[in-house]
Amino acid sequence: MSWSRPEELKAQLAKRWERGDFLRDAVTENSSFPVRLSLKAPSSTDITDRFPAVRAWAATLITELGAREGLRVTLYTLNHRVQGTQDLPDAVWVDTREAALAWLGQRKAWSAFVAQVAETRQREPALLPWLEKSPIKALALAEHWPKFLAVVGWLRAHPRPDVYLRQVDLPGIHSKFIESHRGVLAELLDLALPATAVEARYTGVSQFAARYGFRDKPSRIRFRLLDATVPLVPGLRSPDVTLDAESFGQLSLAVRRVFITENETNFLAFPPVPQALVIFGAGYGWEALARADWLKSVAIHYWGDLDTHGFGILDQLRGHFGEVVSLLMDRATLHAHEAVWGREDKPLRAELQRLTPDERALYVDLRDDRIRPGLRLEQEHIGFEWLAQHVQRLG
Repeated sequence: MSWSRPEELKAQLAKRWERGDFLRDAVTENSSFPVRLSLKAPSSTDITDRFPAVRAWAATLITELGAREGLRVTLYTLNHRVQGTQDLPDAVWVDTREAALAWLGQRKAWSAFVAQVAETRQREPALLPWLEKSPIKALALAEHWPKFLAVVGWLRAHPRPDVYLRQVDLPGIHSKFIESHRGVLAELLDLALPATAVEARYTGVSQFAARYGFRDKPSRIRFRLLDATVPLVPGLRSPDVTLDAESFGQLSLAVRRVFITENETNFLAFPPVPQALVIFGAGYGWEALARADWLKSVAIHYWGDLDTHGFGILDQLRGHFGEVVSLLMDRATLHAHEAVWGREDKPLRAELQRLTPDERALYVDLRDDRIRPGLRLEQEHIGFEWLAQHVQRLG
């Protein structure tokens, strides 16, 4: 039997609550009521063949819903050829907000949201559109909402503060609170701050600090000198060094070649090469390395996994250093190591524009599963003798 039951009608009302329809009234100061609920009623055939069930259904709706203050079951008169004149439910109405809240058990939540809106209206009225757009999301944050308002107010008073998040001086608010709520705070700050206080080119949670003028943890670059005769730190030969990106960009080293590898063991075991160094790569994201202008005057060799994402990273790196040469990312290397082929779970499907013709042909074969579905060769499985031979050929 598909006729609307009281619990199904309540579920209809609950969906409106979950969409935030009623909560928005607290922001707009309008009213969504009365609300008419959709009623699935018996058909004429049902009335003919199942009249006792129809009568019981109508009595249940009228008794259970009509007994609730603010709920109303309207009736229509049916002149049936078999059952005669019958008054049956036509619609169910929720006349007042109070009735809806009582039926759904949401009085406490409504009161909390009303208080949230009132505090926002008083302290940060620019955020009211966000409350209207995302009322359920806002309600989930109601307990900590004063902290959100405090952070927004502090940044309005201190735009682009040039301090670390830990240095935000607000009683009861730790930097971990800001860090764990960067997504919501970004939405709020974009509403509350003037355009001059927001660096729009930085987006996403990971660039929150840069977007709003905080100092960020410096990006670090790890490298090894592959030539013991190249001086870096007095008394150390071929040290393993990590520098912040700014310091790395200021280096002046007697090197002609730079190798980049994504695997730490390959980084540590890379063979000696005259006037060269090796960098432990960072996968996608080369902004920190791109700040080092001196890299534009050396030969750069990139050694990544022989899979679609390896070529994707190579393509992205060439966006910063156009003359990068791939290392061991070719068919000969792939087929020489068939015994250790693996599988790439989520291959890249994009069109890559910065590959050489040979690289692109291999990338397309891997992407389109022309050799073997999901084929990949991780760089850690490539033999070091194979590596040494290819490095020697560079001269």
